Amino acid sequence: MAATYYCADSENGHHINDPSEDALFDLISELNDVDNTFIVIQPDEDDPAWFASVAVLDEGGYEIVRRDTTRREHEVNTETSTGQIANDLIVWLAARDFPGRSTQQASTF
Repeated sequence: MAATYYCADSENGHHINDPSEDALFDLISELNDVDNTFIVIQPDEDDPAWFASVAVLDEGGYEIVRRDTTRREHEVNTETSTGQIANDLIVWLAARDFPGRSTQQASTF
């Protein structure tokens, strides 16, 4: 079954469709500098317009890359807290465009 919105894949072969913040936390916590050095989160489609990745740094901590070609976004940050990374990713992922999902519009009262 394909992901509704996006999937997360780790170097060691773990694949999770539409991961929750807790699932992202677990995937990030399992990263190491030997055989599971990164995860990639992106839409489950050919040639996705955006992605995020988390990679282990040699000096400790993680490098987080967020890229969205439709919004001309490309950010590279470092962080040491797996909880903060998972939270930041969930917030960033919620703002992505997904086919078939209605766009949110602000209304004034």
